[in-house]
Amino acid sequence: MSATVLDDRLLALRNQASDWAADFRAAGAELDTDPEAVTGLLDLPGVRCLAGMLIPPEYGAEGVRVGGHRFFGMTALERAVVLEELARGDAGLMLASPGASMSGVLVDLLGDAHQKEWFYGTLLDRPTWTFFALTEPDRGSDAGAMRTELISAGGDFVLTGRKRYVGNASRARLGVAFARTRPGPLGVTAVLVDTAAAGFQAEPLGMLGLRGARICAVTFDAVAIPGEGVLGRHLSPTRRGMWAAVQTFNRLRPGVAAIALGIAGAAHEYVVSARRTFGREDSDRLDRLGRRIESARHLTHLAALEVDADAGRGHLASAAKATACWLAEEATVEACALLGPRARWEHPPLDKLVRDARGVEFMEGTRNMQKLNLFHGLLTGKVARDDPFPAFARSATNGGSSCG
Repeated sequence: MSATVLDDRLLALRNQASDWAADFRAAGAELDTDPEAVTGLLDLPGVRCLAGMLIPPEYGAEGVRVGGHRFFGMTALERAVVLEELARGDAGLMLASPGASMSGVLVDLLGDAHQKEWFYGTLLDRPTWTFFALTEPDRGSDAGAMRTELISAGGDFVLTGRKRYVGNASRARLGVAFARTRPGPLGVTAVLVDTAAAGFQAEPLGMLGLRGARICAVTFDAVAIPGEGVLGRHLSPTRRGMWAAVQTFNRLRPGVAAIALGIAGAAHEYVVSARRTFGREDSDRLDRLGRRIESARHLTHLAALEVDADAGRGHLASAAKATACWLAEEATVEACALLGPRARWEHPPLDKLVRDARGVEFMEGTRNMQKLNLFHGLLTGKVARDDPFPAFARSATNGGSSCG
């Protein structure tokens, strides 16, 4: 019996998401060819789930009802469960779906009551895409090198600069952007952006994988930002800006790991469903791949539990993200090897999985960045060298009820 930290309610959620994934699988090829086809898929149950995820019930969200329980996606563990299954159906459609997504995590962390009412209210009004703009051309997410500026203009502000690799930006109604107000690490802040404002431009980039996500280059040409659009105004400068970005990434990384696991699982299932007759050695390779996916899933769920308990402890999430993304690439290549040298030509769904797997590596920090974060945790004693799993996670695996 495989180890799990999921209680009955989360197992029910996983089973429901697995059913929704069948619709994603059927629509994935069309979306890969025409990313704008997503507008015709908004009634799919899985898309509706994602559109309402990360909206707290106190702001009017109805959540998703499964097995007598309601889920709002406010915990990393809930999101990891749903995202793995939907990505197993099609990661491109999952990422192309409307919803709060990354911006929602940041707004939950930094927003005041008025900002949350506007943000969540807009998302509840109709299916709405959002964007999260941090990375810059040639500078990545390095806060010290950030050049996008937020300039004071009376009580309001003007946002000027460029961002890159911003998902769904060309179809988004609103989102968040990071900019610099002054030199130094405390000079970075985040603002809410209405894409209808003059000076906002998003241009989709040519992509090999994850085409449905409409990953864009974004330009802010003197975009007006009202004073009330600055996130974290009610907090101290040390708890805004890059501190908030780190907290957001910690909360999101188990979800990214889950997306990678979904791709790896889809590749594994594709080979199994091909019903080829494998020799003993190839059968063993396929079995080993399945066990590795199960192991990485357990690590991902433990990481989600850790950040749900303390968003500042993202070291296990980095380990999960690096492990799962590496596994996604290896699993898709291994699947091709098992099906022969013409696999990508003869099996278009598998070719798509190979392309999508590579794209997940660059979401929320590459493997080297995750290794550095994990090493820092070891160096500072935040991650125990002889016991990588925290006490609460061990309790959960022994039947505790730590699941959110």
